[in-house]
Amino acid sequence: MKQNAVFTGLSLILIAVLGLALLYIPKGELHLLLCDRHTYARDIFYRYYTQIAEWFPYLLCVGLLFYRAGAAALTTAGVALSGLCTQIIKHVVNAPRPLTWFATNYPDIQLPLVEGVHMSKYYSFPSGHTTTFFALAFALSIILTSAPVRTRLPKITSWLLQAILFFLAALGGYSRIYLSQHFALDVFAGTLVGILITLLSYTILVRFQDKKWFNYRLFQKK
Repeated sequence: MKQNAVFTGLSLILIAVLGLALLYIPKGELHLLLCDRHTYARDIFYRYYTQIAEWFPYLLCVGLLFYRAGAAALTTAGVALSGLCTQIIKHVVNAPRPLTWFATNYPDIQLPLVEGVHMSKYYSFPSGHTTTFFALAFALSIILTSAPVRTRLPKITSWLLQAILFFLAALGGYSRIYLSQHFALDVFAGTLVGILITLLSYTILVRFQDKKWFNYRLFQKK
């Protein structure tokens, strides 16, 4: 946790700010406050940026095999297990998405929607995309800071990269609100699930760090 202090610290600040907002601002009002600044450029950006969570983690997991099997295992476990956890909660809670919720509770309010985005109606809580974004970013932060000492980056560089990883994950979470696919509460929960499941995966996998398979990599020098 000390090595990843920047990523975890920024994540805790985000969780605290979102938690306070959820406590003091009504659900619908908070959503409109966060999603109401639409422009054409932002619509295009968030429409495509949010899709990164649907394919990039799996491509990266394969790519990490060229670095270290343990890194690939951590990323795969974090993304897959947090995704499974999210899907289970989604189907148990079955909460309505913003489009359905507003149509039921405030039919006179028209949400700002983005053309070309398929709008889901149910299984809102928690946000699966947010879970994936944070699970992936936290796994990469751990891999970055747990590299062998001889290849470890300077502290300033490590802190900067951790901040960038957090920002990219937070941007992914916000994209779900901007597109009106999720409420802030869904993003709040998705952030927690992604981070906690990845941390749990690391505490289990780190026990195998001295095993031959853990340090295996494709096309390694003999």
